[in-house]
Amino acid sequence: MTSRPRLTVIGEALIDLVPGEKSGQFEARLGGSPFNVAIGLARLDHRVTLMARLADNAFGRQLRDRAEAEGIDLSHAPRAKEPTTLAVVSLDAEARAVYDFYVNGTADWQWSDDEIVKIPDNTAIFHLGSLASWTPPGAEKIHEAAERLRASALVSYDPNIRPDLLGTPEAARNRIERSVRVSHLVKASREDAEWLYPGASLEDTARRWLDLGAMLVVITDGPDGAHLFRPGDAPVRRPGQTVTVTDTIGAGDAFTSGLLGGLARRGLHAPDALREAAPGALADAADEAIAVSALTCQRPGADPPRLAEIPGLRRI
Repeated sequence: MTSRPRLTVIGEALIDLVPGEKSGQFEARLGGSPFNVAIGLARLDHRVTLMARLADNAFGRQLRDRAEAEGIDLSHAPRAKEPTTLAVVSLDAEARAVYDFYVNGTADWQWSDDEIVKIPDNTAIFHLGSLASWTPPGAEKIHEAAERLRASALVSYDPNIRPDLLGTPEAARNRIERSVRVSHLVKASREDAEWLYPGASLEDTARRWLDLGAMLVVITDGPDGAHLFRPGDAPVRRPGQTVTVTDTIGAGDAFTSGLLGGLARRGLHAPDALREAAPGALADAADEAIAVSALTCQRPGADPPRLAEIPGLRRI
């Protein structure tokens, strides 16, 4: 249905090298937070465009083939000369993913002026985040694009903090907060917030971002669900779901897909609509996101669910 709102996701599409069955073995999996978000949205039957600079090499072609197979529009995804970014993944004692990145000179950060202006005109939600939103030189062009779109589209942002790449919290705050300033919706994890603002409560962090211009801040809290913050309203907590966790790779991205899709499903895909949304509608969208994330945690790797797997959801 062409009447469905278009959700445009911009950012990296990379290769995760995850531990294999034997010590020292790794398996190449397609990933990157924006890539995962786009797949999650497509599987929930939303109309999705992915703007990612996909390398013209074996890994880049695999990424392109997978996205196309998922029904994602890649007409605005350049074929890049630079190599694909790599992330080596390990799991800590609590099955949380830990990443080592190989990013120097790779395709994801080399946006040109001609490439960045090719954002679909009918974009209703523009989602940016993760490494591409704060890795030079492309981060500046992505920021300018979000700034231009803020008047016509709902701008969504997930910083997806990676301390090894960002350095210190003090150095990272300016990069993160400048993206918050051009966004209507900011989603982050408790770990992101506590690393950026040591000693601050989640509410303090959310209020800081609301003061910078966000209309809605959503902070995920692992198995404890998520917290929603809006200007002038009391915080709202939505409970998590108890599941057997295989790993958490892609869980935050699945939540983002569920949240953006949940807002679009309820007609809340414009800034004015988000500002005026009833608290119950926002809570329902957050619950949808929690359900999507919980299902992803029960599977190895970033493997978000399809629409038919989420009880009560239907195609829009």
